[in-house]
Amino acid sequence: MQTSLTKQRIESIDIVRGIAMVIMALDHVRDFFHITANTDDPLNLATTSPLLYFTRWITHFCAPVFVFLSGTSIYLQSQRKTKKELSLFLIKRGLWLIFAEFFIIALGWTFDPLFHLHPMQVIWAIGISMVLLGLLIHLPYKLILALGILIVSGHNLLDIPEAAPGFKPGFWWDLFHSGFFKLYQYADGRYFMMVYPFVAWTGVMMLGYCAGIFYTSAYSARQRSRILRWTGLGLIALFVVLRFSNVYGDPVAWTSQKNSFYTFLSFIKVNKYPPSLLYLCIMIGPALVLLSFLDNIKNRLTNGLLVFGRTAFFYYILHIYLIHFLAMITFFIRGNHTVGEAIASARQVPFLFVIPGEGFGLAGVYGIWVLVLVLLYPLCKRYDRYKTSHKEKWWLSYL
Repeated sequence: MQTSLTKQRIESIDIVRGIAMVIMALDHVRDFFHITANTDDPLNLATTSPLLYFTRWITHFCAPVFVFLSGTSIYLQSQRKTKKELSLFLIKRGLWLIFAEFFIIALGWTFDPLFHLHPMQVIWAIGISMVLLGLLIHLPYKLILALGILIVSGHNLLDIPEAAPGFKPGFWWDLFHSGFFKLYQYADGRYFMMVYPFVAWTGVMMLGYCAGIFYTSAYSARQRSRILRWTGLGLIALFVVLRFSNVYGDPVAWTSQKNSFYTFLSFIKVNKYPPSLLYLCIMIGPALVLLSFLDNIKNRLTNGLLVFGRTAFFYYILHIYLIHFLAMITFFIRGNHTVGEAIASARQVPFLFVIPGEGFGLAGVYGIWVLVLVLLYPLCKRYDRYKTSHKEKWWLSYL
């Protein structure tokens, strides 16, 4: 019975992680292929359309769910490893993820083998959070929980000094809290691009780690489902109350728009860089509700999502290279550009073979997204089978 329950638990986590990975690919296809992806913000209420808005907004679920469930998986590992073993593993894997972000994933984004740009995105945030959690797991569970709540609920206090006239954050402030696609030069012609300041994300991983306790034998499936559901609904309710007050939880207040629907869009438009308290409430809350229903659901769709969820990092690397490769093919099919023009355009957009203002409408974006998923699925399924049948290979735990 315990083995069966454990399998269901892991599957429900992987299904939600798989949903996040599928949606994430949509956002990255939009980055490379949508005609206004590199000239306008899809959440700009003055220029967006409802479909474009939600095409971007829905993908906000990916990073917090990915980071939160990474923490949950770490807690499950703590049931099989000593704290010393787990601490060492997390530090090593975290450093590996940081290396992978700076070189393997950066190359996929930019197609620049000379690495003039190192984007610091979600894998970097997970990596540094793993290193820190590898040190923190020696602390009592309740202290880790308290620190996680303090970070996630309190980091928006830093919005106050940031909003002061003349405030100029430097590298370290941006690294901890306010970086938003800022470039920092570390050598001649070489830059870090700050995308994910890590502190709030570390708090999310800590809370995900603490949530892992509900997947132990101390809680029945029914208890776990009820706790997850009510916690998720509570986070959604907290979002509504705090967001309506416009007092705390997000650096940008919602405002009345040209009609009630666009006012609603303003209401749910919350800050991702860094992830505000309200952003995390409205993204993680529904994910917890979804988790509460998935223990006993098994069909062809969930089986497919399981494959993506169990091979998340492998999928992540492949999908960046595949999407960029398809963008390169599209660039040459147009037949009116040279490689020199592509290199020149990379000074405006850090994606080689992407010309600002060129691309497809949303129908083309969705079509390419489906193509990407179809091409990735057999590769991920094959890797999943290999990983499952070769658990003795230590290096697979790093992929």
